[in-house]
Amino acid sequence: MFLGKVIGSVWATQKETGMENLKLMMVQPIDTKECESGQVVIAADRIGAGVGERVIVSRGTPARILFGQGNAPIDAVIVGIVDSFEVAE
Repeated sequence: MFLGKVIGSVWATQKETGMENLKLMMVQPIDTKECESGQVVIAADRIGAGVGERVIVSRGTPARILFGQGNAPIDAVIVGIVDSFEVAE
């Protein structure tokens, strides 16, 4: 999993089977100081995250399992909206 910030949405009228009615968001990975820390990821979103929100993203097989279809072409999913976090110095 990683921490990220939603920076945009992706609209696609044609999608593979298993992705129908699925909201896709662009997420910028961030570090604990909220600085960019990797390439932007397109993540499925079923919990209603919005642009500007910090989120927790799960990747790989765990993301696909959440949708109950072993063959769904999903590599990343937003699993939480972060209210706050604390890091010991």
